[in-house]
Amino acid sequence: MIPITPSKIVCVGRNYVAHAKELGNELPERPMLFFKPPSALIGSGDAIELPAASAQVEYEGEIGVVIGRRLRRADGRAAEQGIRGYICANDVTARDLQKPDGQWGRAKGFDTFCPVGERVAEGLDWRALSVVTRVNGDERQRAPAADMHFSIPELLAYISGVMTLEPGDLILTGTPAGVGRLSPGDVVEVEIPGVGKLSNPVRSAPAT
Repeated sequence: MIPITPSKIVCVGRNYVAHAKELGNELPERPMLFFKPPSALIGSGDAIELPAASAQVEYEGEIGVVIGRRLRRADGRAAEQGIRGYICANDVTARDLQKPDGQWGRAKGFDTFCPVGERVAEGLDWRALSVVTRVNGDERQRAPAADMHFSIPELLAYISGVMTLEPGDLILTGTPAGVGRLSPGDVVEVEIPGVGKLSNPVRSAPAT
């Protein structure tokens, strides 16, 4: 079950210092934004499908923010008040397509490339959140929200200055260090303590 129907999925790149370093990138001076299409959404238990076009699909466990009220040109305080809640998310990425394409629509936008959890957890303080990713039971990522380069209120304020955020929209806030490749037969799990767990098997996409 997917508990949200976003009009848009806005994602933030390179928002953890260690993740930027592991990919050999500098930290951005302002939030780096890109999109995933709503057609990429799948729920917990659904399969992530590895497309034939990519030989290097990777997981990126993230804290997802679900918008609860319309935000347009909001300051940090108003942006924080506009949060409905938080959801586990996985910004699945075809890493080998990301750099040569120059823009990330294809690398981030394949069907099944945006798994989300079954629950939107409300009433939580973003400062207390952390994200953990496991593959086949082995921990690969762990970081608190405090390690973000731009905080969640800063991200929402910045994005709302570019585009109006509507109730139900989903913001993916960046992934920490520890990203890695997925293979058919893997099971990838993203956990946000206090929010829930997201688990997805991995398989090759069916031949067309």
